[in-house]
Parts: sequence; C-alpha cells; structure tokens
Amino acid sequence: MAEPEKGDARAWELVSKMTLEEKCDYIGAATSFVLRGVDRLGIPEIRMADGPQGIRNNTTSTLYPSGILTAATWNRELAERLGHGLGKDAKARGVAILLGPGVNIYRAPMNGRNFEYFGEDPYLASEVAEHYIEGVQAEGVIATVKHFAANNREWSRHHASSDVDERTLHEIYFPAFRKAVEKARVGAVMDSYNPVFGVHATENAYMNIEVLRNMWGFDGILMSDWTSVYSTSGAVNGGLDLECPKGVYFTKERIIPLIKSGVISEKTIDRKVYNILSTLNRFGLLDKPVLDESIEKDNPENAAVALDLAREGVVMLENRNSELPYGKKKERILVLGPNACVTTTGGGSGFVTPFHTVTIADGIKRQFGEKYVQVLSDEELYVDIFSDVHPLDDNGRSGFRAEYYDNKTLSGKPVLVRTDASVNFDWGRKSPAEGLPEDGFSVRWEGTYTASKTGTLRFKLSGDDGYRLFVNDQLLAGDWGNHSLSSRTAFQNIEKGQTYRIRFEFYDNISDATARMRIGLFNETVLNTAVAKAGRIIYCGGFNSDIEGEGFDRPFSLPAEQKTLITRLTDAHPHVSVVLNAGGGVDFNGWSEGVEAVLYAWYTGQEGGTAIAEIISGKISPSGKLPISIENRWEDNPVYGSYYDNTPVKTQNTPFKRIE
Repeated sequence: MAEPEKGDARAWELVSKMTLEEKCDYIGAATSFVLRGVDRLGIPEIRMADGPQGIRNNTTSTLYPSGILTAATWNRELAERLGHGLGKDAKARGVAILLGPGVNIYRAPMNGRNFEYFGEDPYLASEVAEHYIEGVQAEGVIATVKHFAANNREWSRHHASSDVDERTLHEIYFPAFRKAVEKARVGAVMDSYNPVFGVHATENAYMNIEVLRNMWGFDGILMSDWTSVYSTSGAVNGGLDLECPKGVYFTKERIIPLIKSGVISEKTIDRKVYNILSTLNRFGLLDKPVLDESIEKDNPENAAVALDLAREGVVMLENRNSELPYGKKKERILVLGPNACVTTTGGGSGFVTPFHTVTIADGIKRQFGEKYVQVLSDEELYVDIFSDVHPLDDNGRSGFRAEYYDNKTLSGKPVLVRTDASVNFDWGRKSPAEGLPEDGFSVRWEGTYTASKTGTLRFKLSGDDGYRLFVNDQLLAGDWGNHSLSSRTAFQNIEKGQTYRIRFEFYDNISDATARMRIGLFNETVLNTAVAKAGRIIYCGGFNSDIEGEGFDRPFSLPAEQKTLITRLTDAHPHVSVVLNAGGGVDFNGWSEGVEAVLYAWYTGQEGGTAIAEIISGKISPSGKLPISIENRWEDNPVYGSYYDNTPVKTQNTPFKRIE
C-alpha cells in the first residue's frame, strides 16, 4: 500500500486505494492514445492525440503551419495563439493530452522531422515552446514537450546513439525542455527513441531523474514515445512513468515478479501512478471530461490563426531585379509544379487531415483573377498511360497481371491471380482479398507498354512496406524494406514503337498496407505552349509528406525531376519564381541560378495558398526570418563528418543486445 507523501493528497489517496495489479497496469496505456481508467475508483479514461501542428488520429481538424514556420515568425504572441487554437481543437474532440510541441534542435537538414521543430537556436526554440505550451494549457489541455532528448535524426532512431558531452547537452539540446518545465510548467514530457551515450532515453536515469526531476523540478508525466520502451526494469528504474502506446513492458505480469525479487520497489511504482494522477488532478481531468461541444470543430478563429502564422512565417530568400511583388500588373501567370494544386505537409505524427485548404493555385487565382492565371497540373504535364498497359497474357484488356501471395517473399504459388486496371491500393489493416492474411502478404504486378511516341515516362511509386520497380527486368527504383509510407520517383526514356515490360513488386510486413504506382508520359507540347504564353511563372516545388516525415530521413537535394524542370523553365523564360516547401535546408545548386525569386514557404498549413498569393501580389510583405542556417553544400555543415551517412555506423543498424 502506498504511503502518502507531500504533494497532492487526493492523488496519494487514490494510489493507496489501488491494488498492486491495478497500479502496475495503470502505468501502461490501455490502447493507442488512451490512458486506462479505474472505474471502481472513479478514475476516467484519458484521450491523447498527435500532434504538433493539428489534432489527428481519426479526426479532421485545423491544419496549422509546421513548427519550423512558427519559429520563422519570431513571434511569441502568435506561438501562444497557436497553443490556444490547438487547445480548443483538442477540447472540441475530447482530447485531454496533446502530444506536442516537438523541440528537438535542428542539426542536419536531412532529419525527416525537422519540419515539426523550432530550428537550430536554443533560445528561439525555448521561447516559441514556452508560449505554445502556455497557450495549450490555458485551455485546460496538457501539453507534451518532446522528444527528450538529442533525437536529431530519424534514421535508425531506435538504435543509433546520440553521443553528446554534458556541456553541449545543457547548452544546446536541453534548454527548450528546461524552459518548458521551469517557465511554462508543462504537464508532460515524452522520452525519445534513441539512446544517449548508449543508454536509451526511456532508461536514462541521468536525464529522467537527475536532470528532469531533481535539477529542473519536473512534477508531471514522463511518457515514452510509441514503442520506445525496451525493457521493464531499465525503464521503471530509469524514471519513466508511462509506457505508450500500450503496456508491453509495463504490465503486472512483468513488474510483479521483479518487485518480489527486489529488482523494483513498489514505492517506485506508486510514485509513477502518483505522477500521472496528480497531473490529471492539476488540470481538473479527474472530475470532468475535457470535451467541450460548444467549440466548433471547423473553427473559423483557428483558421485565422493558421492564416496569420502563414503570413508571418514565409521567408524571402531571393528577389533579383525586384521580381516580387507582381503588384497590379495584368500579365498572364503560369502556376505549375508538384505542390501547386495540393496542400503539402510533413509526414507521420505531424500529418493532419484538414476540413478544407487553399492551395497556391487557388490563392493565386483568387488574388489575380482566373482569366490571368493558368494552372498546369501534374496530371496535365504527365499524361496517364494505364489504358495502354496490357497484362502479359494480353487478350485485349488493359491493366496488369497481378499475383497475390500469402507470404512476404513472392514465393510459392500465388493465392490469387487477376487483372488490376491500375496499382492504387490502400488496404489499411485489412486483407487485400479472401484467402490472404492481413499482414505478411506480397503482390507482383506485370504488364507491357508499347510507346506511341519517343519521350519520357515518369513513375511515381509509394508503399507501406517494401516496393520496387523493374523495367525490362532492370531495377529502376524502390524502397525495399520495412517502413511507413514512403515514395520514390523514377524516369525512363522511351522510343516510339518499342515495347517495355513493367514489373512492380510489393510486400506488407505489419500494420497498414499501401501500394501505389502512377505512370505518366511527359507532355512537352502542353509545357511549351504554356510557357510561351506566360508573362510570369510560379513553380511550386520541394518536398511533401511522402519524402519528408517521421521514421526516415530525406535527401538534401531536391528531386532530380524538379531541378530539371526548373532549369528548363529558367532557360526559356526570364521571370521564374519558386515557392519552396521544405522542413529544413536544401541544396540550391544546379537549379536556383536562373530563378528570379525564391519564397521559402516551409509547410504553410491549410491557409497557405492565401498567404503566398498575398505576398506575391504585394498585399503583404514577406516577414519571416530563417530559424536555421542553410549550407551551400552538405559538406559545409559542421556535423557533416559525424552524421551517420559519413560514418561506419551507416551499415550497422543492429539493436543492442539486452540482458535483464
């Protein structure tokens, strides 16, 4: 039985009434994004949700600009308004714990989650985080500052150790967390996946107890990132309070034997339960649900916050010959590029599904008038050829011969053979067909294409998990491994009259399963005609959630096809501006030399098209400031020599061996 200590008497009383079994189970979440309740004691279930720039997890919500854009505003008031907006969006959906903000320091441009964070400067990141958290928690919602600590790359994030000396930790990587605790009094902290000097964050007693609790005085909930607990005794004694997304190592079956053997003390478990309950009590969550049905889910006030952030966070990097603003000139504007007609964002827990968006194409048309604007969509630039693809046993049909296997290796006899008109499947967590498992299946699609003209085919591939493309039995592109949704683009030059054999292979490991392939023939005539008629050209490019997101690092260079097309445009036209979406620095060499203006738009959220159009027209001035340094070459970055792609560890993605 728990012995009451100083602090929240009500929380200690609840701890004292819980059985050992209840306490052991309570520190492991019930299901993903739900803290378990204890009905007999009146302890309610508590909902959590991602994420840093909008409420997600089976809902539609306000898509705010990315964290890196918020930092680029250098505006404390806006950061706090963002926090209030997120808090209201959370309450409208019954979410009590927001899993944000992310405050990891920008170190290398390839980190897939840089877009969520607040840049490279500890002071700037600390100030933005403090006001964001204060806004969220003023709405009665618990904010969660993450990922503690030194989680500065997505590559091999479960295994690659961040080896940082103590001074650097405290001067560079800790300050944003410290201010969140000491100034904003954040309710929760999330440990990261990575080890720090070889000790996983969830087991790192120096960080979790000596620094976070004893030095900074943190009295809230310390939770794990999703599946970032690797042992029971290590995490229990290392200071972790709550295992997420559910109890695997924090269960009565694992903990009680360790209490009986003396490896873990029951008093340690009591303290963890107390930390959770006292935090819930501090926010009033033990007495009343956070759900506030009076708040509109599609909230116009929050849409206004998203727009104001986008207006202030876009950075003008280049403006040769005063190319911008366009002012009131009545010239024909050509808008094109992969990000012209979509609202881009980073992927993973920072991805939000909005109610509505304003794309750059939408914004430009509204600002300048549709009769002065031509939008050349990706679909118009690359004409779909699926109707001209035929199965290997062609008998007049279009599509691919599809072979479905009940294993991950495309081996044995297929369970199902059929013709698929295209490859565009999002099976989620369901079986793709009767007789096939929900996880651990594979598919091979094969077809032939005879070129009607000489030109270039573009293949856009994506998959969760592995996928790869072969043309004439030569591997062209892919990402053959276990991973969340990723994308690749590849090109194939073709000659009129020649036949090409296309083979696309896919396998699912666990959880969600997605396989997509789009094939388009470059339409040179359409491009040349549009460029010839244009007075000004706006190219919208950069990255998106398929290229930049959680669980993987992204390239420093822009995709090759974007560099090629921008250069082609600047060779043909004197007035080309680029709107660039990215969560960090990119390589400007090989495409920017002929560009007149560059707007660094980060990820501008649901209202971004309006903000971009206002800046281009001159209605408002671009006022964003860089929260990062952008190197001319990757080799110029100070961490070049110690980042994984330049060290022997690149090929050593091996988990630590554990003995418990």
